[in-house]
Amino acid sequence: MSATWRKRAACRGIDVDVFYPVTEDDADAAEAKAICATCPVRETCLEHALAHREREGIWGGATERERRRIVRQRRKSA
Repeated sequence: MSATWRKRAACRGIDVDVFYPVTEDDADAAEAKAICATCPVRETCLEHALAHREREGIWGGATERERRRIVRQRRKSA
């Protein structure tokens, strides 16, 4: 997958620390999730994180815990 989607990401130019909160609590992740909610490539970003097993940070509006849940649900459906 080409990373050209990153050029269109809403997070481009924003301090990456926003996307790596200290905890996965909703309050800590809220700013990143708000940015992701407006992003035109949110789904592509999330799929990238799932495919590459990103273990940290907010990707496509999902925390690591949320991404693990998505992977489990997809396995059950397959």
